[in-house]
Amino acid sequence: MRKSMMKMLVVTLLIVSMAAMSSCGAKKSEIKEQLDEVAASRGPEDVSDVVYIDENAIALAADAATTETAGTAKAAFDLVNQTRVAAGLPALTWNPGLEQACYVRAQECQSLFSHTRPNGYDWWTVNSDLMWGENLAMHYYDANSAVNAWMASPTHRANIMAGFTSGAIAIHQAADGTWYWAQEFGY
Repeated sequence: MRKSMMKMLVVTLLIVSMAAMSSCGAKKSEIKEQLDEVAASRGPEDVSDVVYIDENAIALAADAATTETAGTAKAAFDLVNQTRVAAGLPALTWNPGLEQACYVRAQECQSLFSHTRPNGYDWWTVNSDLMWGENLAMHYYDANSAVNAWMASPTHRANIMAGFTSGAIAIHQAADGTWYWAQEFGY
């Protein structure tokens, strides 16, 4: 009797373990693409005498991109500019400072997908001199789908079509393969 109870326990544990592993191993096609709830921006009334530049986070994020994600981010930036120009707006210029901020924010989104940073500060505190608007996304794996999603969202579209003059996009690929996108805007 003791052996049969032990076998039953082992079989039950195996079944529970297999069920848990199969639910955790969701394929990319089964994971819902996601934007942040609303885009973020700030105006002149948000300026203070204090300048925030998170130099440690910027230094850690400097070499974050892979060739694939960097190329996809540039392709998305080009699509954003095509959309702006088609609407009669000037193209954004690529801003290397905002690119660094994008890398920081894309990496941070892995632990907290929000316009609030994991340290509790506002999104723009990576570099308050440069960051005036932000769009986030996750689980998009090509430029077209990410830009189309942003354009389909009224608040994200508003950031893209606003009077910003510069911008950048970065993608962080997490260890599980998930892509986290950050698009930053400035003047």
